[in-house]
Amino acid sequence: MSATTLAKAPAPVERPAPRGLVRTVLRLHRTALWIWLAFVAFTAGLLLWLTGPGADATARQLERFGYGGGVMEAAYSTDTLFYFTSGAYNDLFYDPDTLITLASFAVALFAGGPLIARELESGTAQLAWTQSVSPARWLTAKLAVPAAFVVVGTGLLTLLYRQLWSAHSNLLIAGIGPRSLYFSLGPATVAAPLLGLALGTLIGLAVRRTLPALAFSGFAYFLVYAFRGNHWPFQGRYQQPDLSSRSHAITSTGAEISDPGCYTDKACLAGHDVVRFTREYLPSSDYWPRQLLETGVLLALTAVAVALAFGLLRRRAATG
Repeated sequence: MSATTLAKAPAPVERPAPRGLVRTVLRLHRTALWIWLAFVAFTAGLLLWLTGPGADATARQLERFGYGGGVMEAAYSTDTLFYFTSGAYNDLFYDPDTLITLASFAVALFAGGPLIARELESGTAQLAWTQSVSPARWLTAKLAVPAAFVVVGTGLLTLLYRQLWSAHSNLLIAGIGPRSLYFSLGPATVAAPLLGLALGTLIGLAVRRTLPALAFSGFAYFLVYAFRGNHWPFQGRYQQPDLSSRSHAITSTGAEISDPGCYTDKACLAGHDVVRFTREYLPSSDYWPRQLLETGVLLALTAVAVALAFGLLRRRAATG
């Protein structure tokens, strides 16, 4: 052998596999993950309760008095049980929608603050970039992991909500509420928090300070929410078409007749031989066009925000 000593080639730098990046994101943000899972479990439990046991007493009362009577009793009666089963069930029916909206705000705040800005502010992200993780891979993992949980969680809640609507929307007191809820539940319910995630990420990269990023992310998503609530084709309360419904009274023979409007007058109910009432909301031909258009707009804005975030990240990384 030659006496010349061959220099050893430097060992290649090992880059963590994508699976390792996913584990890192999960471990770093495990508190937020547990909060999200608890929110999904609680909201799903409320939806299941509304679909099952919560609907029974309300159905019995509305079958006795009819829907006009339900409104009057809920407003004026001292019958606490009736008020709880009719008025409170009606209110509880909308609470999961409120919770999902608040969760979308929380996703935007989380993305802007703890997910992005805090790591930039503390230097954790820059340290990872100088070792074995490229900025693009870092941001991809930061977006992909929470996006997966958001899609699965909100998708599950939306399916349960649609099931609740199909089973018991007839128990709701008529008005703007049922129409607004009907047109707001669908694919757009899943797309909205994804836009919050993208906006928060973009703002976190731009601001790079935790508290300002939280404030700006919340304000930006508030603007999105306000726009959705007041402009066509989004789900503006006063811009939706009427949601047709069909109400009938049922006689002791099972025949359907028009609601006689007896309210709580038992003599009137007996005179018309009414034993219960029924109502159904009819599907609207405007539902899917509005939902798909809104979902498309939200996803397009999400894609734009993500593209801007990656462009901003490349510029930040190039300039140090």
